[in-house]
Amino acid sequence: MFVSSVVPYVELHCHSAFSFLDGASLPEELVVAALERGHTALALTDHDTVSGSMEFAQAARDLGLRAIHGAEVRVRDDEGEAGPDAHHRHLTLLVRDARGWSNLCRLLTRAHADTRGGTMRRRAAPSLRMEDILEHAEGLVCLSGCARDGVRDEPTMRRLLAGFGRDAFRVELQRPFSRHDRALNRGLAGLAERLRVPCVATGNVHAHTPARARLQDAFVAVREGMTLDASEPLRRGNHAHVLATPEAMVARFEDHPDAVAETVRLAQTLDFDLAQDLGYRYPGSEDTTAARALAQACHARFEERYPQGHRIREEAAARLEEELALIDGLGLSGFFLLHRDILDLAREVAVEVRGPDTARALLPPGRGRGSSVSSIVCYLTGLSHVDPVANRLLLGRFLNEGITALPDIDLDFPRDVRERLIPAIHERHGRERSALVAAFPTFRARSAIRELGRALGLPPGEIERVARASEGWSGHKVEEDIVSALGPERLAGDEPSRWRHLADLAAEAHGLPRHLSQHSGGMIVATRPLIDCCAVVPAAMEGRQMVMWDKDSCADAGFLKIDLLGLGMLSAVERCVEQIAARRGERIDLSRIPYDDPEVYRTIQRGETTGVFQIESRAQMASIVRTRPETLDDLTVQVAIVRPGPIQGGAVNPYIARRERLRRDPGFQIPYDHPSLEPVLRETLGTIIFQDQVIEVAMAFAGFSSGEAESLRRAMSRKRSKGAMEAHHRRFIDGAMTRWPDVDEALAERVFTMICGFSGFGFPKAHGAAFGLLAYQSTWLRVHYGPEFLAALIDEQPMGFYPPDALVHEAQRRGITVHPPDVEESALGCTVTADGAVRLGLGHVLGVKVQEVSELVGERESHGPFRSLADLAARAGAGRRSLERLAWSGACDRLAMRDGVDARHARREALWRLGVAAAPVRDRGGTQLALPLELPAAPALAGLDRWQELLADYATTGLTTGSHPLALLRRSVPALRDTPTSAGLAQVPHEAFVRVAGLVVARQRPGTASGVCFMLLEDETGTVNLVVPPQVYERHRLTVRTEPLVIAEGRLERHPAGGGTVNVLVRRLLPLEAPGRPAAAVRVLSPLDERERERREQEGEGGDFRAVAPAVMSFAQGRRR
Repeated sequence: MFVSSVVPYVELHCHSAFSFLDGASLPEELVVAALERGHTALALTDHDTVSGSMEFAQAARDLGLRAIHGAEVRVRDDEGEAGPDAHHRHLTLLVRDARGWSNLCRLLTRAHADTRGGTMRRRAAPSLRMEDILEHAEGLVCLSGCARDGVRDEPTMRRLLAGFGRDAFRVELQRPFSRHDRALNRGLAGLAERLRVPCVATGNVHAHTPARARLQDAFVAVREGMTLDASEPLRRGNHAHVLATPEAMVARFEDHPDAVAETVRLAQTLDFDLAQDLGYRYPGSEDTTAARALAQACHARFEERYPQGHRIREEAAARLEEELALIDGLGLSGFFLLHRDILDLAREVAVEVRGPDTARALLPPGRGRGSSVSSIVCYLTGLSHVDPVANRLLLGRFLNEGITALPDIDLDFPRDVRERLIPAIHERHGRERSALVAAFPTFRARSAIRELGRALGLPPGEIERVARASEGWSGHKVEEDIVSALGPERLAGDEPSRWRHLADLAAEAHGLPRHLSQHSGGMIVATRPLIDCCAVVPAAMEGRQMVMWDKDSCADAGFLKIDLLGLGMLSAVERCVEQIAARRGERIDLSRIPYDDPEVYRTIQRGETTGVFQIESRAQMASIVRTRPETLDDLTVQVAIVRPGPIQGGAVNPYIARRERLRRDPGFQIPYDHPSLEPVLRETLGTIIFQDQVIEVAMAFAGFSSGEAESLRRAMSRKRSKGAMEAHHRRFIDGAMTRWPDVDEALAERVFTMICGFSGFGFPKAHGAAFGLLAYQSTWLRVHYGPEFLAALIDEQPMGFYPPDALVHEAQRRGITVHPPDVEESALGCTVTADGAVRLGLGHVLGVKVQEVSELVGERESHGPFRSLADLAARAGAGRRSLERLAWSGACDRLAMRDGVDARHARREALWRLGVAAAPVRDRGGTQLALPLELPAAPALAGLDRWQELLADYATTGLTTGSHPLALLRRSVPALRDTPTSAGLAQVPHEAFVRVAGLVVARQRPGTASGVCFMLLEDETGTVNLVVPPQVYERHRLTVRTEPLVIAEGRLERHPAGGGTVNVLVRRLLPLEAPGRPAAAVRVLSPLDERERERREQEGEGGDFRAVAPAVMSFAQGRRR
């Protein structure tokens, strides 16, 4: 319960976690704590940022606290330059009015202008010259700064006083209970008296509770790259920076009562409300001709899409007029035209990227996804590629009369098109009026363990052991991670150990923002300079910039966020089309392929979907062999069903069971919880699969208005949605019971439970339709152009469910030959040979410089093949490291053998000889001087056995095209001799005890699985699914999380309904140890040990598979805090 206070004090200097490692509380936590302690207003003054300002404003408005905005900025001497060693003083700036907010944003934009772009600039702290601040003083109040780094000299204060004016400058007093702080305050008060300006007291708050004060101390150590002990001089060392009650602040400043009273007087003049309209408008939002222009654009395309005689022409025409009227009524015509203009710009960019007459030219520049695919206006303007009328997509999820925020139109592009589109938008709309959206990576378990563990001075090897054993998500479970990795004794004892402190600190840090980053695709465009609304900072990539707010804050500010997303599968599809044209001379137009291809559907029904978009995961494969999709409509459901929403809502098993029943008995009557639900849920067999159905169920069953149903949907999509969902609970139950006499509370609760499942995550049907289409197209390419599809998948990594190594092995089992890289044959990327084999590109060799290997390929193509290792070294123009990496990958084996070396010795011979060769010299004009190069003969070198070659493959390319690790180990490891292969499990009866072994390809422990972990093992014949129950997982967590090769013992489960799908329910899990190939136990490493380990890992010479094993695809989910 909140209490009020009559004590005249307002906190005007407060940092949240958005000060990034200099604040330890979220804005909402500060607001709640302020109200609980009797404050009526609070200022947020984060360091050099307003990233948390909108969250703060919204929380304060919702809870009844008056929000004051500002920032603490660094000031350097006017003649000083920004840099890591620049001397800075701090000033506290508070916003008085809208002009002041604009000036603060402009100042922060200027402060960050030199913080990125080069190695030195990345290390530079944001800073301003004094003249910058004085130039933008209007609407701001300036406080002289904190006790440690504030302005203390009279000349600078007089300069500030002259610039800001007597009513907008105050001398800031703080009492951090450090040595001489009373004397400092007396001196500052005397200086204020001479200047005839008031003093103001502040608390320099960095945390809302004492527990977070300890975390703040640890953050200081993390920020400075020190341990807590070493950072002691930089820390505050007490709890004086925790938000205190007004009474406590009066007592703290008992010798300066006027400074306390001044906080209230000053706060009364600071009445800027960030939650009000900032004046943002998107281009076209006020265009009075937009409705007519949009209608003309749609009608022009309508005749092409729905010509005379088209079976749904009349329905589509009615839908179009209805939609145009709704859009005009909502004032959104300019919104759609803006998106169409961006797509037109993408077409221009795509021509530049692809070339005007290439195989890719037949493909659209991008595709729509999400709920906007349900709009016929989007379809006719090219913003969607799915016909919403033919696919029976309802508009209400995307657009309805009750919407209170701008709708979302998400556009997917191939990566190379997107990379060129973003700067093109900057150029089209102006850099002042366009910027990307920010994101805030937050502390999770692993990052907290590593960073806070180092701050606590814990042994690095043990830190890494705990981090690798961790789920990687919840910081609240670090205590379990420590026990699992190191044993319970590390947390035992009467005195708290450092490991106990780590567990406590990680729990407190969980979910706090770590730093400013870039959203995956969101972009803002405006009619006025964005820096009038929010500060803009350089992005990591040269030539890009971003606002300081994330997508939710941008939405709260009323910004239009345009989502330009780079989709790896679109890039792979385009690359595949190029490969097909290059090898076969066929130009593929995916809009004209047959969408009823029997072989495509048979492939899907068999679960042979590795590498296919959206339906390749093990959960998808397990369900798809039971659902057996036969149409694009079926695929629309399929891509949506394996999601937390349908799973938590209890929809998955009933849908699959009913679909199987209908195949056996076409007369089977689908059960519905209530007759009113049949029209809504008929296509999903009485279950809720799509997010749209939540809206429809709420309206049909509980009598919600469209506005109420939309509010329910929004509650599902925003963070911390569970509380918002509960607010609708009683209204839903009462509405259903009032609307339908035959509905009791139990039935209403059951239906609401289905809806609540979607507070996790669910797809709208339109999104499922868009992704289902791409799932079909990618399967069609896999079926009919397998080698080209594989080459494209490898080139476009990372993406999908499987690492490249697993993709290669699966393709080899299908009969596709894959060759390793070769300087004589390989291009930069993967290619397909005339006989249908895939050749890995030189660009896939880890550690080489792409520019160097690109020049190597160009030299070979321009001046003929390399004749020998000496010729390669002389002509390639590559540096020593690139040549060594190519040699160790086996890419130079044929050249070495041409010099008379046998295959077993080729790699080491090439490595030695190229390693002693310096890179060729080029003249000043860049022309290579291909001088003859004498390479000395190598000393006697040991040859490589097949295991060592495999390690070298993994060390240099992350995959092997040769023997599978299990094929080699099965011959030498006794424990594997009686262990069946994955193919051999077909002969093992149901519920028999089995022992299986393999390479871990993927692991999942989704929040919807009640602690069960799913692992995918691969051996030389195929894959097998492991189901690891919670108790087994906890017993063998370190093995699950860290071992690349494992042996699993358990009971085999065969599912006849799933086409004989085999799982092993694991009882015991062991690391697969190979004699003579020692395990690399995680240990404390000295710097010398670390360098030696890195060298051995790079060369793959240690004999230890753990050092070079391909990365396991690990999937988890969760929410902030």
